[in-house]
Amino acid sequence: MSSTTVGRPDNTTRRAVLNTLKGSSGNLVEWYDVYVYTVFSTYFEPEFFGGDEPNAGIFTMAIFAVTFIMRPVGSWFFGRYADRRGRRPALVLSISMMAAASMVIALLPTHDRIGSLAIVLLVMCRLLQGFATGGEYGTSATYMSEAATAERRGFFSSFQYVTLIGGHALAQLMLLVLQVFLDDDQMSAFGWRIAFAVGGIAAVTVFWLRSTMDESMSASDLDSVDKQSGSLRALFTTHRKALITCFLITMGGTIAFYTYSVNAPSTIKATYKGEGLTASWINLTLLLFLMALQPIGGLISDRIGRKPMLVFFGIGGVIWTYFLITYLPQIHSPLGSWALVAVGYVILTGYTSINAIVKAELFPVRVRALGVGVGYALANSVFGGTAPVIYEAAKKSDHVTAFIVYVTLCIAASLLVYIFVLRNKSETELDREQGHAYASQKA
Repeated sequence: MSSTTVGRPDNTTRRAVLNTLKGSSGNLVEWYDVYVYTVFSTYFEPEFFGGDEPNAGIFTMAIFAVTFIMRPVGSWFFGRYADRRGRRPALVLSISMMAAASMVIALLPTHDRIGSLAIVLLVMCRLLQGFATGGEYGTSATYMSEAATAERRGFFSSFQYVTLIGGHALAQLMLLVLQVFLDDDQMSAFGWRIAFAVGGIAAVTVFWLRSTMDESMSASDLDSVDKQSGSLRALFTTHRKALITCFLITMGGTIAFYTYSVNAPSTIKATYKGEGLTASWINLTLLLFLMALQPIGGLISDRIGRKPMLVFFGIGGVIWTYFLITYLPQIHSPLGSWALVAVGYVILTGYTSINAIVKAELFPVRVRALGVGVGYALANSVFGGTAPVIYEAAKKSDHVTAFIVYVTLCIAASLLVYIFVLRNKSETELDREQGHAYASQKA
């Protein structure tokens, strides 16, 4: 079979590995482009808001949050496109948009040159990236789930979050490398531009890789595309229950993910201010640790089922969120800071390692990319992307306790869904299309 074959791959282990590598490489670059913004925000804030703006940190995170408005729009556009034209062309298009926006940000004039227009242009670029990211998640989650072998869907689909987290780790690594060679003034002047440009350039290679991967929709699926394929009407009527379930599964997981993987690293940077390399090393090694946990979580789910993993996350998140947010700013030992966040990452893995496959299993092929994308994007926009700016505002107004309660309640609400709605090892839409994931265990 040619690597550019249209029609579902034969899903042998070799094909699954090749297609997972090609699909996840694009995911890596796209999420690098997403997270390079938060990682380098302290350096480019003065360039866009001026050095005297007291709320620059809140405004910067607000721009990060505003981009999430475009994620549901992107998930609709790319989900519809992927369900009607195939997963591969949708993934190629999304990486192209993300790369173009990153290159523009790298070249943007600053506040000193064009005033407030610099902020407007930055917001426009980030909105385009939010649009592309909205399409990336649902389509890549669908692709990796469909291209996997039936008995290892948890393992192969976990690489979506390996590369999602890897994008964040790559951004942290880029920060660490640039800090070695550039001082703070140089980082603010042009170092952050290098980081954005790297993301745009890397996408050229990824564009080629994605254009050569197999299409995960079968030829018969593509031939049978009709008005119901990728249809919002069909999604909100025929598949309404699956969509609501997808939204509620995501709610607690996405707010925990951004609280643990964005707010926590920001807290560490603030704790070790003036010791930039210390903070960067802590955050980088923590993200590498979280990356390594993802395939392990996926493999465990292939043995015990998806539901126990989500319940583990839900219970752990309800308990640990208070300790993480309360005590992390008080710890000034690098090892102590690392350990506190690491426990949170073990808990978080119960969600991150399997969330792609859990959602993909809810929908049939004709609305899978749309359903996964829209369900995720809506919850992600409301609860995930807003977490950093809400946390910044809570710190400034001394309402951190209220933020802790908010995050904990969201996780608890999702936990109820994990316990009372999901059924462990039951037949799914993917099982009916490609074979039962736990057939060998039942034999």
